[in-house]
Amino acid sequence: MADFKKNRPGKFLQDLDNSDYLSIFDDISDGVIVANADGVIVYYNRSMSLIDELDPDNVIFRKLTDVYDLDDNSSIIMQCLSKQKPIIDEPIYYRTRMGKFANTIHNAMPIFSKNKLVGVICFIRDYHALSQTIASMPLPGKDQQFDNASITFDRIIGKDPVFVDAINFARMASSTPSPVMLFGETGTGKELFARAIHNHSSREAKKYTPVNCAAIPENLLEGILFGTSKGAFTGSIDKAGLFERTDKGTIFLDEVNSMPIGLQTKILRSIQERSVRRVGALEEIEIDLKIISSVNKDPHISISDGTLRSDLFYRLGVVFIHIVPMRERMGDLGLLVNHFIGKHNIILGKNVKKISNEVMKLFKKYNWPGNVRELEHVIEGAMNIVGTDEVIRSKHLQTHFLNRPLKAKSEVNKKRHDDAFIEDGYFHLIKNTSDHEKNIVENALLENRGNITKTARFLRISRQLLYYKIKKFNISRN
Repeated sequence: MADFKKNRPGKFLQDLDNSDYLSIFDDISDGVIVANADGVIVYYNRSMSLIDELDPDNVIFRKLTDVYDLDDNSSIIMQCLSKQKPIIDEPIYYRTRMGKFANTIHNAMPIFSKNKLVGVICFIRDYHALSQTIASMPLPGKDQQFDNASITFDRIIGKDPVFVDAINFARMASSTPSPVMLFGETGTGKELFARAIHNHSSREAKKYTPVNCAAIPENLLEGILFGTSKGAFTGSIDKAGLFERTDKGTIFLDEVNSMPIGLQTKILRSIQERSVRRVGALEEIEIDLKIISSVNKDPHISISDGTLRSDLFYRLGVVFIHIVPMRERMGDLGLLVNHFIGKHNIILGKNVKKISNEVMKLFKKYNWPGNVRELEHVIEGAMNIVGTDEVIRSKHLQTHFLNRPLKAKSEVNKKRHDDAFIEDGYFHLIKNTSDHEKNIVENALLENRGNITKTARFLRISRQLLYYKIKKFNISRN
């Protein structure tokens, strides 16, 4: 009892000066528990009371082990107190002392005051609530910045020859049931291409479901995609997954290379069998889907580093489309700038006509690591502070953009150093890698007498990707 008084709840809150701070958590959707160093609950929000079906008045100032059927070893909060380290995304199935079962995911973080452990704050998300939220997230609608049904290939901005080829490949692929894989860096427009393929297909009236494979916790992704069967695990219910719910439509698996390898195996099986099996179920459910996937780095690199199954890549990449980064289609810069100015004039109620010559020079020198998405954000940021000016000038650009390094140009000092290329004193590994890649493609074409099919098979890439490489490096098949 002496220890409890020493760390009594009131003193704990005063030490942290948290009286107003904790009220922030009153109405958030996650359950929140704050316990002091003795494991006594000093804060318990409304969402947590819904998860546990307990009255907060019967929980506050009680020991965790008195409220839950847990001990110091099985309680995530008590483990966090013991280890004095954060415990992140830890699934736990527990029971309250009143008999309510809950299947949850915990994120517990220790709280220190003057280098002394004074308590723990824990965020709890109910498994079923989380999976239902993700599975039922609405697609952007007409009340947002664009109407998804109106996203067509004609609305994709660009005249760069390689980029236009990508659009044409995607347009042709939309009329077939074959899977399509989009390869492009973050911000190049993979989601735009995927929606355009769906809207140009015979499935346009059916459901389109985008799934960000990198954003969903690994322990939830399988149930969300395939669904669950009652009895599969404690607390599970019969629920259709996204594959079932999108039947006859199109599903877009974004950043599929971030998906766990074990789940990739199940995805491959479902594609081959054209059916899904819910988690814990025995029967197969037939599905008819157009599958579009994307990777944000070269799939051959992902295969070699073990993050992408080669057989899944060959199955999903029947049609492989490379969307080139912004730095390789700088001829489209003016078109894109004018497009985004027009778009945000409407959204922000502005009357901007153009960007200044100085800003255009800065844009042309910049490497655009965030690609087209970054360009739009830079334009939008400038238009928020342009006032009544009809021209975006350098003074309107955000400081973080102006302070970023610019792209080295051909006129700067260049020299060789060992096997790397140097521009302005910096190793240019991209240039060195491109030269090496060009030599490989040229030698492969020479070895196969310019035959595209044989060369693509020799390099273990698709014909579309080989055509892209030939155009990119200006290689003559002769």
